Amino acid sequence: MTDIRPELSQCTLCADRFAATATGHRPNPVVWFQPGARLLIASQAPGLKVHEANTPFWDASGKRLRDWLGVDETTFYDRSRVAIIPMAFCFPGYDAKGSDLPPPPICAKTWRARALDTVPDVRLTVLIGAYAMRYHLPGFTTVTRAVADWQNHPKGVFALPHPSWRNTGWLKKNPWFEEDVLPRLRAAVRNVLDD
Repeated sequence: MTDIRPELSQCTLCADRFAATATGHRPNPVVWFQPGARLLIASQAPGLKVHEANTPFWDASGKRLRDWLGVDETTFYDRSRVAIIPMAFCFPGYDAKGSDLPPPPICAKTWRARALDTVPDVRLTVLIGAYAMRYHLPGFTTVTRAVADWQNHPKGVFALPHPSWRNTGWLKKNPWFEEDVLPRLRAAVRNVLDD
């Protein structure tokens, strides 16, 4: 198996695209995975804080996600145990109105399969957000349906809404997520990481 991480960390495929965004930033692939990891966080794309820190989920979303998973910061950032492979490795930027731009599809087309091949020992995959669900779940329709349908996903797959503060309203409207899904997710995470 070829280690793609050095090549990926130098990727500039989207340099022109990022320069044309409202943020006008340069590519900075956040590469956070290595062989041996058993838990895969399949997310969307880094935000601005992650871009600046070069560390995935280095923001309030990360705190909420770690709480959902039932893991501490040390465990979450242990690449030998947890792989974080987003649909796009760089911050896509903001549009003129300050909204997040979607992950550029060229990133997943170029890197995703090769990155996933790097972590063959994954036993639990946590899908975060619609872009990751669309890629990994056949028949994906909506985030709410995907999250609620956790019992019917392939073995070892959970779907979660994005842990952003923007989804606080969704969490209030869907109390079953915290009551039914999170306890089972935390048990699955413990089982995989403690084994």
